[in-house]
Amino acid sequence: MSAEANAPTASEYIVHHLTHWQNKPQTEIVDFSVFNIDSLFFSILLGVVGCFFLWKAARGVTSGVPGRFQAAVEILLEMVDGQAKAIVHNANSRKLVTPLALVVFVWIFLMNAMDLLPLDLLPELWALAYGAAGYDPSHAYLRVVPTADLSVTMGLSVSVLFICLFYNIKIKGVGGWAHELISAPFGTSKNPIFAVILGIINIAEQLISFVAKTVSHGMRLFGNMYAGELVFMLIALLGGSWAFSTAPGDLMLLLLHVVAGWAWAVFHIIIILLQAFVFMMLTLVYIGQAHDAH
Repeated sequence: MSAEANAPTASEYIVHHLTHWQNKPQTEIVDFSVFNIDSLFFSILLGVVGCFFLWKAARGVTSGVPGRFQAAVEILLEMVDGQAKAIVHNANSRKLVTPLALVVFVWIFLMNAMDLLPLDLLPELWALAYGAAGYDPSHAYLRVVPTADLSVTMGLSVSVLFICLFYNIKIKGVGGWAHELISAPFGTSKNPIFAVILGIINIAEQLISFVAKTVSHGMRLFGNMYAGELVFMLIALLGGSWAFSTAPGDLMLLLLHVVAGWAWAVFHIIIILLQAFVFMMLTLVYIGQAHDAH
């Protein structure tokens, strides 16, 4: 049989690349017993790598002329610190919030940057290792971009929600925050009946606001990175179509593959940076809002 006969179809190729390496098959839309092992592995690995380089920069800091690496980290730190000061006005809170924002930016940037690796590089290496271990390599699934996994981005956004709730209670106290929940944003009334009605409306609005901010926070990052991953798959299919083509005129497919791949990679670098910056800024904004009294 020819190689073309054994080649997967376009839909099979995309489905294979969109399938996670999981501890067990997922049978429900929401199943917290299912873990995407590939997303956990790469997100933890990149988190450790990011923290290591930040630690290395802090450990090797000098008072003289800084090297390129130290200068880059200092510029990044000044940018994050400036944004934190402009949004979170509590100096004591910034002792935790500023390093948190820095780690969030670096971590998400590194996870996003995995999308710039050749699409089939790590999955093919994993398939070879999987086959060498005696398993069917066609069932070797591996997704290397953690931020293209909704469970990762929603996990990050829910973590930000918990931090916001912590600062709401810490800054305003349990009583102060509870009063804010029933009195903001529509106020209250001296009339007991109107006060109860407004209290219910205010609590509903606050809960909707917390849920909407959390969902949009995670979905925005996921949507952009998932779409970028799909575009890279479509570009890869152009090269695959040329490789299995016999028509001389199909050389245009190779040209499109190279040009489109280069153009999208250059554009995607901007997306990678922008999405890391947006997620960091929204984290600061939501934490800053937790400090504001209504």
